[in-house]
Amino acid sequence: MLTFSEIEAARRRIRDSVYLTPFAHTETLSKLAGCRVHLKLENLQMTGSFKERGALNKLLTTAPEVQQKGIVTASAGNHAQGVAYHCQRLGVAATIVMPEGTPLIKVSRTRDFGANVVLSGATYDDASAEAARLAREESLELVHPFDDLAVMAGQGTMGLEILEQNPYVDVVVVSIGGGGLVAGVAVALKETNPKIQVIGVEAAKIASMKASVAAGAVVTLPAARTIADGIAVRTVGEQTFPVVARYVDDIVTVDEEEIANAILLLLEGEKTVAEGAGAAPLAALVHGKLRVEGKRVGLVVSGGNIDVNVVSRIIERGLVKSGRLMRAFVRISDQVGVLADLTGLVSRMRASILQIHHNRAFSRQPLGGAIVELVLETRGFSHIEDIARGLRDAGYEVELG
Repeated sequence: MLTFSEIEAARRRIRDSVYLTPFAHTETLSKLAGCRVHLKLENLQMTGSFKERGALNKLLTTAPEVQQKGIVTASAGNHAQGVAYHCQRLGVAATIVMPEGTPLIKVSRTRDFGANVVLSGATYDDASAEAARLAREESLELVHPFDDLAVMAGQGTMGLEILEQNPYVDVVVVSIGGGGLVAGVAVALKETNPKIQVIGVEAAKIASMKASVAAGAVVTLPAARTIADGIAVRTVGEQTFPVVARYVDDIVTVDEEEIANAILLLLEGEKTVAEGAGAAPLAALVHGKLRVEGKRVGLVVSGGNIDVNVVSRIIERGLVKSGRLMRAFVRISDQVGVLADLTGLVSRMRASILQIHHNRAFSRQPLGGAIVELVLETRGFSHIEDIARGLRDAGYEVELG
């Protein structure tokens, strides 16, 4: 089992090559959550996530003759980039096996760090099997993304930093995938101060660690898609599981809407870009999954590698949920000037028209009628009510959707 001394040794090895990320207090989130919130900003690492801590420690504990042959690993993103970056720095040949559907930007970034990328299989499990085969057949060192003591110790160095940056923290909240990060952080914190609570967060769609702890043994869940793809792990580690079972106080889950909302909160309120896994701890906090009122709470923002198209969709859905974006279907007579009158009325109600679609052919209205679909930028739900009321008072039939 992972020990505190292994984490201390990892800290000595990697401290000059890994960024000491801020553990920043946020007044905005503190007021929102009713506790004193600090963010451990691992999204600021060179590769955009905490993963390079464990990757580097593993590489530095690998024998020189093994390094000369090279290493192989499987990953769909963050671990791949962490391994590739530090292999490039150390002059170690790296082969990274990624699922065939891995987004091109992640493949490109990994290749940019000098790694040989092999695309194999439809899932991480398929890629992992191929990496294991390459390790056997080509005598390469296999670097597991989480189920490895050296990797776990490297991730645990973050816990030591948190203690140095704020020794009075009461609760630390960490996302859980395979368990390497939460295991390392929990040992570092608990072996120093057992009173500190460590709470893990998983995506509700694939909460494999919570299921394993409940069963008392490692279980495998069906594959599932989640916005928190960095923690979408079907089977947790055989070595991480007993550490989590011993040291982690509780595991909670968050759903997709809660994660998306947390991403938007960090982006808008903190000017911080977080991927789904990185935002999961905040999702648990702001959606009432934690009992931490009045406490000093550390949230680990574990990574920021998120596709900009996903960010765009999250922003739009967040605007709808907060009443800053509305859609209305307005029935009008298809006569000259009516559409201009409608848009003029919307303008006078201080709403900005983002999209407008004038539909005659498919509106199922009587001949001479049409449906106008409006997407409007609004100031909140009361503004939406005012707009709907104003349109109806002007004689329009309106449906909000």
